Formats: sequence, C-alpha cells, structure tokens
Amino acid sequence: MNQAELVDALAADQGIAKSDAKKFLDAAFGVIASTAAKGEEISINGFGKFKVKDSPARDGRNPATGETISIAASRKLAFSPAKALKDKLNG
Repeated sequence: MNQAELVDALAADQGIAKSDAKKFLDAAFGVIASTAAKGEEISINGFGKFKVKDSPARDGRNPATGETISIAASRKLAFSPAKALKDKLNG
C-alpha cells in the first residue's frame, strides 16, 4: 500500500473527502517526524512506538575497492510494534 492508497482507504473508512484525509495523514506524519527530530519517543496505543536510536561512528569497507572508509555517526528512527498489532499480524 502506498500513500495514495492509504489516503483512499482512510477517506472511505471515515466517510470524508480524500483531500481532508490527505491533510490529516500529512499532519500526523509531520508531527511524528518533528517529534522524532527532537529525539522524543512517539507511542501510539495499540499500534507501537517510534524511537530515535543513535548509531555510533564506525569504520567500514568500500566493497568495490576494499578501501577502509569512515562512516559518520547518525540517528535512526526505529519502530517497535505493540502487542495488539503483533497479535493481529499473527492470527
């Protein structure tokens, strides 16, 4: 499912216009992104948690040349599904 299909499903489920559904979806993703950028955890009951994880700097190898390269530290967004979502996925 892509974003357009998600918007269509949301609009049909809630009986609202697709443009309104897209605005709501964009707003929700925007809030999640800005909250994560601050380093805060986002917890959605029955769905899961989004957490920011720090990845330390490390050395890696260029597979084409075998040359050692330096990989900078970065932050990543990780998702942990809630028990309710896991149960839904597994029957």
